[in-house]
Amino acid sequence: MAPFKAQNMSNNAAVCPDGGEIGRAQAVQALAAGLQPSVEMNPILIKPEADARSQVIVMGRPWKKLAAGEYYLHKETLWGQITAALDRLRARYDLVIIEGAGSPAELNLRAGDIVNMPVARYAQAPVLLVGDIDRGGIFAQLLGTLWLLPPEERALVRAFVVNKFRGDRALFEDGIRILEEKGGVPVLGVIPYLHDLHIPEEDAVVLESPFKASQAAPITVEIAVIHLPRIANFDDFDPLSAEPGVCLRYVSDPADFGEPHAIILPGSKSTIDDLLWLRDRGLAQAIQALARRGRAVVGICGGYQILGQAIRDPQGVESQVEITPGLGLLEVETVFSNRKATYQAQARVKGGPGWLGKLDGETLNGYEIHMGRTEGKSAWLEITSRNSKPVQVQDGASRDDGRIWGCYLHGLFANQNFRRLWLESLGWRPPGGEIPAQPDSFQAALTCLADAVESSLDMKRLEAILWES
Repeated sequence: MAPFKAQNMSNNAAVCPDGGEIGRAQAVQALAAGLQPSVEMNPILIKPEADARSQVIVMGRPWKKLAAGEYYLHKETLWGQITAALDRLRARYDLVIIEGAGSPAELNLRAGDIVNMPVARYAQAPVLLVGDIDRGGIFAQLLGTLWLLPPEERALVRAFVVNKFRGDRALFEDGIRILEEKGGVPVLGVIPYLHDLHIPEEDAVVLESPFKASQAAPITVEIAVIHLPRIANFDDFDPLSAEPGVCLRYVSDPADFGEPHAIILPGSKSTIDDLLWLRDRGLAQAIQALARRGRAVVGICGGYQILGQAIRDPQGVESQVEITPGLGLLEVETVFSNRKATYQAQARVKGGPGWLGKLDGETLNGYEIHMGRTEGKSAWLEITSRNSKPVQVQDGASRDDGRIWGCYLHGLFANQNFRRLWLESLGWRPPGGEIPAQPDSFQAALTCLADAVESSLDMKRLEAILWES
């Protein structure tokens, strides 16, 4: 079994073993199926750089930067990539689960749709319509979508699924009956709302609810992550919020800053624009003031570039301005280039000031997605492997006391020893004083989700739908 999503729009990306870039959600789905992710699982990835401009990734590699109105002019070319990728997956796997995007009944977008029902029609695949009851309007979602489909597409819909149900399911029995009577298809089941499910989110919409605390335990460390307009790969910080006593907040206004123990500047799809936004909002000045008061400041990828002395863009990759001053918190400079680095990576900590000295020789696993090269004199990290090939690449910089640091390595907080030593440097102590080994929360979450789905759905009926053709 393999996942497939023809087109995904998200700055939350993942790197495949060959260096190809796909949506984080499809990589998670692949891992849940026991597979390594591949570019065929998400042949088109759209990464927004501005409100009406995006970088388009085709089969894992940057293809074009397009304005919103230009994208659909390339429909024929993109459709050929989609169908070819799907054909290759279907040749390798007995079952391919095709995911749509948004609603298949957006009437004004149907002419350019290359991800929803056109893919189902191409594959002649049975379709399950899934509605999010937590958002409300479940009858309008499911029945309205079904009724707005043309007859040939409506015939592909085999069942409804109700997702994220809170409360007593017995109270929804009438709802199931109404959906089945008016829709003419069965309701396969009602999946409950699952709390604290530590699975990476598909995109940044989830950050509209900005507080992420691991449990109801007393807070010992508070971390503020800057909610950049083009924030990318923010699931880097999920392992932090899963630790007891850690509160993770997403901040976009200086008035909300408070006095966190640490500030994190995350990855960005448009580093220079986000740096200018920080200044316009007064956040740059607030970060610098907190740094002067001894607060820890961390930059990952684009955030690392922002912490430096300057960002140079001689080729106009992001800006027509050749030099943009950074926040000046690290002695590094970045030079942008058109070449995009996308690697699964392994690195070795070279030691360094403060808490970093305790990690001398530690191996870290993660990945890189960035454009440009950042250089300085205080590299604390050496990339030793990229896409399983040995390399020796210096990365990262740190201030003399280890309180301010950054690097390009995404996913480094998933390395438990690294994560906890940094938290301890902030004064973290879990409730009770003991530091229990954190279980593999990702695998535990996948098991929890699979169990909930299996127990909620009529699996015999689902199997009949899957294999009827």
